[in-house]
Amino acid sequence: MSRYEVTFAEYDKFAKATGREKPYDRGWGRGNRPVINVSWHDATAYAEWLSQQTGQKYRLPTEAEWEYAARAGTETKYWWGNDLGENKANCSNGSCKDRFEYTAPVGSFAANPFGIYDTAGNVWEWVCSEYERKSSGKERLCAKNINENSRLSLRGGAWDIDASGMRSAIRDGGGPTGRIDFVGLRLARL
Repeated sequence: MSRYEVTFAEYDKFAKATGREKPYDRGWGRGNRPVINVSWHDATAYAEWLSQQTGQKYRLPTEAEWEYAARAGTETKYWWGNDLGENKANCSNGSCKDRFEYTAPVGSFAANPFGIYDTAGNVWEWVCSEYERKSSGKERLCAKNINENSRLSLRGGAWDIDASGMRSAIRDGGGPTGRIDFVGLRLARL
């Protein structure tokens, strides 16, 4: 699992190399901030491009892989415990009491015991699994035969929600073509 969410700087190289339009940063900054406004299709295309460029195999993680990495061997609400505390993650400022109004540069908060940053808050992260209200095994697999009506899973919460939406177990879903300012991605290398 990558230590950080994919940044604008990384994604912009892909956009330039493939002739894609760069995603809108809403004026919050590019560079080391997590890329936002990318669809699930954009995220999987980035993983395929990076695989071709590096000779390594990259893809979005499954939901199960993502949660294992985010929890880092813990069983608490957040990898650091059951209390949110202050300035431990980027979420709605009434909850997290962090210094960021929108997205935070990646790595702005402490890493979990596995050395992975920003698994709670900042941006929801696309994973390759199909979204189900209740887990039934699909969380361990990458979805196949995606169409415009498919629902794909998102993990981790984001800058605009309160603490309850950032627990390690929290999950949501979205359509594969949606581009939203609180959704980004993280990759797994196989």
